Amino acid sequence: MRSEREKMVAGEPYDPEDAELCAARLLARQTCHRLNASEPSDDAFRRRLLASLFAEGGDTVWLEPPFRCDYGTNIYLGNRVYFNFDCVILDVCDVRIGDFAFFGPGVHIYAASHPLAAQQRRDFEFGKPVTVGNDVWIGGRAILCPGVTIGDRSVVGAGAVVTKDVPDGVLVAGNPARVLRTLERPAEER
Repeated sequence: MRSEREKMVAGEPYDPEDAELCAARLLARQTCHRLNASEPSDDAFRRRLLASLFAEGGDTVWLEPPFRCDYGTNIYLGNRVYFNFDCVILDVCDVRIGDFAFFGPGVHIYAASHPLAAQQRRDFEFGKPVTVGNDVWIGGRAILCPGVTIGDRSVVGAGAVVTKDVPDGVLVAGNPARVLRTLERPAEER
């Protein structure tokens, strides 16, 4: 029989009150609390916390507290990812972020979702993975909804609500976000 954690990570309905999941969320909240209360000059302490919090990439991420996440263990970061103040990641499924991705203040990434039927919402949650490509810039207060992929080199405007996949190399903005224009391609692709 599959554990509730296995069901959660697979994007299947799961019981969020499962003891293992509750303990894992508490550990992530404790780690985030220590990070958010840490001295800005204590780089070594912060680096240890980030390396323990994230599945990958905690050794090169630059993160401005406060920061919050559900588990941390489902967040996979590429090289030199940057999070500005007040970012939130609900990582019930994998959240994979490419190299050199920048996140403005208050960006929220939601891999978590809930059934539309009220009775089911009482007992179950589910999720859909979120992927952010390389060299992506997400503007302040943008929201990435469950299941979206942001293509390489794309820019998401401040305050955008991304509900559908974003192709490579475009600027999107609005609620819901829509493509405004194509961005210049790198020289090696021309």
